[in-house]
Amino acid sequence: MAAPLELSCWGGGWGLPSVHSESLVVMAYAKFSGAPLKVNVIDNTWRGSRGDVPVLTSEDNIVSQPAKILNFLRKQKYNADYELSAKQGADTLAYIALLEEKLLPAMLHTFWVESDNYFSVTKPWFASRIPFPLSLILPGRMSKGALNRILLTRGEPPLYHLREVEAQIYRDAKECLNLLSNRLGTSQFFFGDTPSTLDAYVFGFLAPLYKVRFPKVQLQEHLKQLSNLCRFCDDILNSYFRLSLGGISPAGQETVDANLQKLTQLVNKESNLIEKVKFTSIIILY
Repeated sequence: MAAPLELSCWGGGWGLPSVHSESLVVMAYAKFSGAPLKVNVIDNTWRGSRGDVPVLTSEDNIVSQPAKILNFLRKQKYNADYELSAKQGADTLAYIALLEEKLLPAMLHTFWVESDNYFSVTKPWFASRIPFPLSLILPGRMSKGALNRILLTRGEPPLYHLREVEAQIYRDAKECLNLLSNRLGTSQFFFGDTPSTLDAYVFGFLAPLYKVRFPKVQLQEHLKQLSNLCRFCDDILNSYFRLSLGGISPAGQETVDANLQKLTQLVNKESNLIEKVKFTSIIILY
């Protein structure tokens, strides 16, 4: 009997089994390859490092990072790519590199750097799944980490200023989405009728961008103009995650949005209180 496979990952919302791209990549690949994962959704009782999420555990093996997890699953005979040719395998690597180079920086900016999105959606969502008082600290660190990652890859000459960097990463992301749309065409998946690693990566990157309700939707609006990519995401959700969604049903969206708004107000109020305490302490010490 095969060893049980347990995946610890961020949970869902907005009709998604996870709102975290890397978690979603692994979850989708497991569905495509038939890997029997037991999913453990992170909540405020989690005591592990959230920087390592998703994490796959099997007996004495602990594996993090999507690429390493997928390789581990392949070694366990859960292979979604066994029908691919050598050229298709090479194309898979090329498109994954394209996603990480051209689309990921704009996604990080959309979720973690764009202030309206961060304070009204990203920060309260993640803070609600992190134990207090770390819930007041870690989202900010994650935001700074995202910004540093963007600047590390895009903040070199001739792009000296953040506004120039932002403009470039969104141009690159839209170009990447256009290339993906042209490559998919009218096909169900990127290499025909069977999903593979590339489909897992594209779905993991696009689905949160497509489904999460942001106040600032520059990249989301462009994605929604590419109907075949939206159909691609919807088809995977309906075919592989309908019975196991960790997210919500459309009928419950208004309730969730109202709860998220209340949570946003609470988190921001607590953050302001912490800042006031810090400021008062500084005055007293002075």
